[in-house]
Amino acid sequence: MKPEVTNYEVSQKNWWRKLFAVKSIDQLQADAEESTMRRSLNFVDLTAIGIGAIIGTGIFVLTGIAAAKNAGPAVVLSFVVSGIAAGTAALSYSEMACMIPVSGSAYTYAYATMGELIGWIIGWDLILEYLVGAATVSVGWSGYFKSFFRSAFGLHMSEKWTEAPFTFDTKTQSFSMSGNILNIPAIVISLAITVLLCFGVRESARLNTVIVIVKIVVILLFIFACIKNINPDNYTPFFPPNEGSFNEYGVSGMFSAATTVFFSYIGFDAISTAAQESKNPQRDLPIGICSSLVICTILYIAVCFIMTGVVPYKELNVPAPISVVIARTGMGWLGIIVEFGALIGLTSVILVLLMGQPRIFYSMAHDGLFPSVAAKIHPRFKTPWVTTLISGVACAILGGILPVDVLGEMTSVGTLFAFVLVNIGVIILRFKRPDLPRKFKVPLGPFVIPIIGAALSILLICTATVSTIARLFIWMGIGVLIYVCYGRTHSKLNNPQRDPEVRRNVDKEET
Repeated sequence: MKPEVTNYEVSQKNWWRKLFAVKSIDQLQADAEESTMRRSLNFVDLTAIGIGAIIGTGIFVLTGIAAAKNAGPAVVLSFVVSGIAAGTAALSYSEMACMIPVSGSAYTYAYATMGELIGWIIGWDLILEYLVGAATVSVGWSGYFKSFFRSAFGLHMSEKWTEAPFTFDTKTQSFSMSGNILNIPAIVISLAITVLLCFGVRESARLNTVIVIVKIVVILLFIFACIKNINPDNYTPFFPPNEGSFNEYGVSGMFSAATTVFFSYIGFDAISTAAQESKNPQRDLPIGICSSLVICTILYIAVCFIMTGVVPYKELNVPAPISVVIARTGMGWLGIIVEFGALIGLTSVILVLLMGQPRIFYSMAHDGLFPSVAAKIHPRFKTPWVTTLISGVACAILGGILPVDVLGEMTSVGTLFAFVLVNIGVIILRFKRPDLPRKFKVPLGPFVIPIIGAALSILLICTATVSTIARLFIWMGIGVLIYVCYGRTHSKLNNPQRDPEVRRNVDKEET
């Protein structure tokens, strides 16, 4: 005789089931078809969005630091290794994006494969990535803004209005007052881009495409202007001897540098947030994701080759290593052009990150996990204008009052976590829904590349500092609390009275 099941046990079972209920793929595809967002982006626009997000702080800062501290001239190979690691995630993103062409990126993919709670966690995680990432770049933009006007026009700006009012000690993990008032340039650029994004993604994408062209031209100008100044002796030894530490030179230093420069590739996932505004997402999203990553990898490798060839690698441990290279060549005019290019380049990074952030909010609000006001689309411009304004103002506040070091520490672990879940999601859907049409498939079957990608991402997460991981868990704790208090009870998926059609589709898929 079977033991009687109590109402409490039934409710507990249902409660846990709700946490891991998956959203119907059919419903997601229907949502994409019924979207009121304007479909105006082609594969060129999407590729430019990817390049706009990827090429920024990494190429202008991390290249020199990784060469000087970890790999020497072998930093060229570090970018190859990290490009391969990013490429595994890009392939998985491409397969998921062409199957689920909606604007939620990894949030939606996790929701469709691992359930609502995991989807919420990764969505909350992506908010940290995009919002704090945009604020970080806005502070870097402010620095280049001052540098450009000083070099080009001899104009020196007061630190009181161009630096954060706080400083952050990475050793003691403590804040102190800096005596400054606000970082006005960081605030202005964040708000200006926010206003542009409210007017329309097509207009924003056009501006981004122009900026990306300028950025690539400046980088190519740097490469071809400096190539004649290469001293082959600077490449010897290509792998400097290890100096007693795992991450300092030698082959191990090269791999350690790969971990450092991996963060230079973060950004291509922002392409998937524009899926609902793509004209032909099944074709254009994979093209945009993969082509932007390939182009950026080639440019990164070329810049590293030039830098370590013109200047001995130990001299590149500075915030602006490209400036050191240009100074060595004696081409002062090139320095002004490159600073302008850096300024323009960082503008496109902020634009793409602030384009992606509101679309994560929008997708979560559309599912009922955030208040419905966040899912509002502007009747004329067809943009998620409410979440765009919220994201832009929050970015301006963070960039205006916090220093770049504390912002930078908070940015990247969330992205790697997203990469892990997207790779796992590809494997799950290959077995759960083999019938779904896939215009792009990850090569070598459902295991090889996704498992390698997930493992590499986990490995890189493990190299993060304890304080960075602690902040991530604090942020996650806040997110879970919001989900328990609001999202769980307002979810359309788990509250049929809010959206019965969603429930019917989920039941059909589970059957």
